[in-house]
Amino acid sequence: MAEVVWSEPALADLEAIADYIALENPAAAAELVQRVLAHVEQLAEHPQSGVRVPELGRSRYRQLVQPPCRVFYRHDGPCVFIVHVMRTERLLRKARLAPARRSKP
Repeated sequence: MAEVVWSEPALADLEAIADYIALENPAAAAELVQRVLAHVEQLAEHPQSGVRVPELGRSRYRQLVQPPCRVFYRHDGPCVFIVHVMRTERLLRKARLAPARRSKP
């Protein structure tokens, strides 16, 4: 069983999507968050169940689609790292999946 770990940016992405939906329908926003969290938790048992990201070819990243969201993750050893969440109608910016670069002193 893998441990599911959410990155801070991925949580912020999901929160921003929910906040936007909540402007018109708070109940729908709460339901969306619950659906996404439940779908992601299934990765603990089935970490390879997501599909490869079409825009990235044969990269190590996979995605789950829980409309209107795409959830991007990678499976490294005992952990599944959730790295980015975006709306399905938006274009993927590949830089959002790259690890943060450290600034040189």
